[in-house]
Amino acid sequence: MTKEKSNKDNFFERVYDIVRQIPEGKVTSYGAIAKAIGAARSARMVGYAMNASHDMEDVPAHRVVNRKGLLTGKHHFDGTNLMAQLLENEGVKVIDNQIINFEKHFWEPEISS
Repeated sequence: MTKEKSNKDNFFERVYDIVRQIPEGKVTSYGAIAKAIGAARSARMVGYAMNASHDMEDVPAHRVVNRKGLLTGKHHFDGTNLMAQLLENEGVKVIDNQIINFEKHFWEPEISS
């Protein structure tokens, strides 16, 4: 394994550790996760990690949205509205791919030291 691949795998695992902590009915953002793992400018890499997680049943990727509460990752889920349906099953109202009352549902991950 190359060092670059090892670093990416480690980054992805740190992302997944945070995502697994998001409570049901809550969401967080790519940027909040990046900040929590000490990589504040790596929100896009968090998105790549989420895209790579869809075969991992223990990673609730549907709970990760952009900083405005938009379901920007919805195209990576099977079915047209699966991401929204999963969130709505948890009590999060979504209209036109936008979380309603985003601030109420937002979960801030703890910053790791």
